[in-house]
Amino acid sequence: MSSQVRRVAVVGDCPLFRRGLAQVIDSATDLTFTVGARSAEEVEGDLRPGDVVLLDLELQPAPLAAVVYRLAGLGMEVLVLCSDLQSDIVPPMQAGARGCLSRRAGEQELLAAIRLVASGCSYVSAALAVRSWTETTCKVTERERQILELLANGETDHGIADRLGISEHTVHSHLDRLRDKIGSRRRADLTRFAIAHDIIPGR
Repeated sequence: MSSQVRRVAVVGDCPLFRRGLAQVIDSATDLTFTVGARSAEEVEGDLRPGDVVLLDLELQPAPLAAVVYRLAGLGMEVLVLCSDLQSDIVPPMQAGARGCLSRRAGEQELLAAIRLVASGCSYVSAALAVRSWTETTCKVTERERQILELLANGETDHGIADRLGISEHTVHSHLDRLRDKIGSRRRADLTRFAIAHDIIPGR
């Protein structure tokens, strides 16, 4: 990742929340808060292509996606903060958002998400990913289901490979695809995802 200081703007409905986000951003040596406002239109003149924009607007999916589309079209890296009422992350992601972050996220997750988005990667909070998959068709292959069940029972990657008679490299490939589906790299989130969708029985 680049060592340059990345500029971050905050667009949000709540002045106090904007101020809190600004303080967290400025606490990081590799990030700097640039501007905050209630609407995207108010900050457009202060933004540069490549800036990260934290979008915290209580809007319905369609108008929120329209704001994302406008900012992404100007070259911004958009990270949308979602509340429990905004569980559908598909429209903003399809509109060009780099990621969606739960408003319940802590400071460490917030900064990690900003850094990933700034570097051109995507990020979705695990809780949002699970809710989003609940609204859509959860497509998991039979092999992925077997791997999830073994993982949930505490098997290592090597142990999963032995039990299924496949290579450890193949196990890694399946796990990578599953992690992409839920937007999290943690094994515990894979287990929660599988239980939430009745892919494996809850324990």
